[in-house]
Amino acid sequence: MNRIKTAIFLAVFTALFLWLGQALGGHAGMVIALVLAAAMNAGMYWYSDRIVLRMYRAQEIGPLEAPELHGVVRDLAIRAGLPMPRIYLIPEAAPNAFATGRSPEHSSIAVTEGLLSLLSRDEVTGVVAHELGHIRNRDTLIMTVAATLAGALSHVANMAIWGAFLGGHSEDDERGHPAAGLLALLIAPVAATLIQMAISRAREFLADEAGASISRNPMALASALRKLESTRHRIPIQHGNPATAHLFIVNPFTGAGLVKLFSTHPPAEERIARLESMVRGGVTVLV
Repeated sequence: MNRIKTAIFLAVFTALFLWLGQALGGHAGMVIALVLAAAMNAGMYWYSDRIVLRMYRAQEIGPLEAPELHGVVRDLAIRAGLPMPRIYLIPEAAPNAFATGRSPEHSSIAVTEGLLSLLSRDEVTGVVAHELGHIRNRDTLIMTVAATLAGALSHVANMAIWGAFLGGHSEDDERGHPAAGLLALLIAPVAATLIQMAISRAREFLADEAGASISRNPMALASALRKLESTRHRIPIQHGNPATAHLFIVNPFTGAGLVKLFSTHPPAEERIARLESMVRGGVTVLV
């Protein structure tokens, strides 16, 4: 089902990309956008995970470099019935984590240095279980593709703005109307954000539930969410792109106004309340 959703998602972004190209450059702009969209769709399916990991300067770590983390991931992957994912370390003090990959057989989990230093072993286990929940639910392909394409749209919009300033005005009828171009620049990022919201908000609840079931300790994940939420404003992430915010277990980018309105994550308090209700409902908790 997620493969079908990914195909639909790519089609929607292709249409948006073509409309943006036509609005900014007329017929010629639409043709260029079509060629770029075809190349991007193919590249996003096969390489979007590598692009995102490189964006955050993540380095793969083996069992000799992080034996405890590898042990946690291995044990949880076996319990979840999943292949062992590759593990990456992000050189950031901000505590956070995300999963990526086009399938469970090609999956990766990336954690920040801050996550390992701030959280206890049980809390790290809860976070890893949450990310394995995304992998088991096959969320990672569509979420990673969304991050990469939304980032691409953002770059195209920025290029168009500079092109409008530096390119001058042309009377060529094939050029897009300036007002249409301005509208495209305003709508495209909003549309990308709305699609990200639709993708990630419900999935976070499902990944929380799956992670609590895999770890058998909902309160450890709830405790981790409290710490991550309380520190994300004090220790902001230094690299990356807001278009990738929905990949992380908590939004690593802070903001107010429209940024808060278009949040890619449900409120942490609501997520914690749902996890606490799982305990009251009888989910097994490891001591």
